[in-house]
Amino acid sequence: MPTTVFDQFTRRTADVTAQLTTLGIPLTAPAPLPADLDPTDPWASNYAVPVDRSTLAWCTAVTMLADHHHTGIDRQVLAADALLRELGIRGLAQLHSDLHAGAPVDYRFTRCPYCSGIGEDPTRPDCQDVGCAPWLEFAGHDHPCPVCRYEDYQPQYFAEERLRELEELLAGGIKDKAPSRSRLVTWLRRPEPHL
Repeated sequence: MPTTVFDQFTRRTADVTAQLTTLGIPLTAPAPLPADLDPTDPWASNYAVPVDRSTLAWCTAVTMLADHHHTGIDRQVLAADALLRELGIRGLAQLHSDLHAGAPVDYRFTRCPYCSGIGEDPTRPDCQDVGCAPWLEFAGHDHPCPVCRYEDYQPQYFAEERLRELEELLAGGIKDKAPSRSRLVTWLRRPEPHL
């Protein structure tokens, strides 16, 4: 029976929820204790975002944390709860960066942990869920992955392109040493674009 690329997301969620059920961990995170309201802070609130542990984002977060720390998912449940409660799905990009020692992650060379490099939202939300403009609802457009933002994962193509750019800069540096060398150093030290 042929499988689609979207089947891997269903499998990921099913595997994690099965482990949670086996361990006796509920699939809905309990609400944290309400914080004491500060009467001097008019913006203070004790509202807590509910966390559903059976979503793809939560299952991805707990899997990333467990793999990085070489532990079972039961040890990372509260960390995944806190991440999604504080930052939501976009927090997966921050987590991915933090797990790489704070360096920005270039999703052209590194597979996105949420969408596995396909570039679109793996949950296939409709326009009403995402909040698209009404005229786009009938256009049949895709919704970009909230973690990698449609970054095109093609490490072979982008590596060749980058090596070609580097060769051109080195060839220019041989012709006239000072200006090209400074351009080369600037190019090598530039930070990767990260949304």
